[in-house]
Amino acid sequence: MGQQRRTSTDTPSPHYRLLGIGAGPANLSLAALLHEEPTIPHLFLDKKQHFTWHDEQLLAGATLQVSIFKDLVSLSNPTNRFSFLSYLHAHGRMYHFLNAQFSEVPRAEFRNYLQWAADTNEDVVFGEEVKEVDFDGMFRVRTNRRTLSAENIAIGVGTVPKVPDFVEPHLGPDHFHVSQYLRHCDQLAGRKVAVVGGGQSGAEAFLDLVNRRGPAAPEQVAWVSRRRNYFPIDDSTFTNEFFMPHYSDYFFRLPAPVREQVSTSHLLASDGISESTLKAIYQKLYHLQFIDENRRGFGLFPNRTVLGVDGANGRGWELMIGHNDEPDQTQSLTVDAVVWATGFRSAPKGFLAPLRGRWETENGEFKVDEDFAAVWDGPPDRSIFVQNAVRGQRGLPDVNLSLNAWRAQRIVDRLHGRAGMESAVSFVDWSAKAGSDSPWSM
Repeated sequence: MGQQRRTSTDTPSPHYRLLGIGAGPANLSLAALLHEEPTIPHLFLDKKQHFTWHDEQLLAGATLQVSIFKDLVSLSNPTNRFSFLSYLHAHGRMYHFLNAQFSEVPRAEFRNYLQWAADTNEDVVFGEEVKEVDFDGMFRVRTNRRTLSAENIAIGVGTVPKVPDFVEPHLGPDHFHVSQYLRHCDQLAGRKVAVVGGGQSGAEAFLDLVNRRGPAAPEQVAWVSRRRNYFPIDDSTFTNEFFMPHYSDYFFRLPAPVREQVSTSHLLASDGISESTLKAIYQKLYHLQFIDENRRGFGLFPNRTVLGVDGANGRGWELMIGHNDEPDQTQSLTVDAVVWATGFRSAPKGFLAPLRGRWETENGEFKVDEDFAAVWDGPPDRSIFVQNAVRGQRGLPDVNLSLNAWRAQRIVDRLHGRAGMESAVSFVDWSAKAGSDSPWSM
């Protein structure tokens, strides 16, 4: 049995040691670890009426790109009751999961695990929106229902869809972000469709469209990407050393220009396409052209940038496309609808307006310290923790699931005023500075 859900009207105290804003995977990890810390009163609020996690992108066959051990808690505290294994056990499916021998975990299963973790944690409240945060020695958090106070806050409001500026005026059923795919995809039957974006989300949308048969199938599907090819995610052993705490701390100490260069050059360590998805796409295209229909109802356009979009005289939409290696060559695609798989950006944080100007920034991000606390002019024992919003300072793992549990544990240890457990040391000697963990004398 799950624990009884707390509502915004039965909270025993309006004051907390930590108040979390947002209840996505980052703050859910923190809530799960704090659940076993009774000395730190805490509460997490989310404006959504119930838990969601990319629900309109949960296509059949979509899989997780990280290990199940990179859940909310296991890499920090594997005995915590909110682990993925605890979820399987609670639902009586441990043996079935093992017998299924998934090489990649179904994303819908992981999403259901996250919802279970949210629904069975009585310190997580949905349907309550934080409107404003001010500070007078304590954080005063005004919601749509009440006012709370807290010594510290943890911001984990996640991301929102990102599209080019010239697309914004056209958004609707014919121009939509991939995060709304399941809402609109059935309207694409019999139409010419372009998918823009060469990452996993774009690949999944393209595969779903070319897999449709009969009346449900689009007439044609084009796939446009700025990348030079449709590249796989780099999930190799040494690349995964980038997703260890030891490397994250090394990355944090690098100069900002170097960090930016490193993240750009290693983008495919986090944002490539699963090998299984690429193979499924290629095999489907083979069937379409040579076996099933003997026709080419698809187009692949890598290494191109969409420069603009315009109405095509009432006959759909015209995408103006530039070739990245041949700048003097431009193309146009006339389509009926466009799926924009162009990524996400940090969600706006308008509730912090009363505190604006009190924190330092770096390239548009909150500048944070080694424990993910914003550098601001408030007292040192009053922290604004920032989750999933400092990729420029912490690198690619900051925006995915890999270091969720470790980052949350850093925050828990900071609240306790204690040094955290020593991070696992990388096999790779990243730094040349004295004091590195290398056994070699140089």
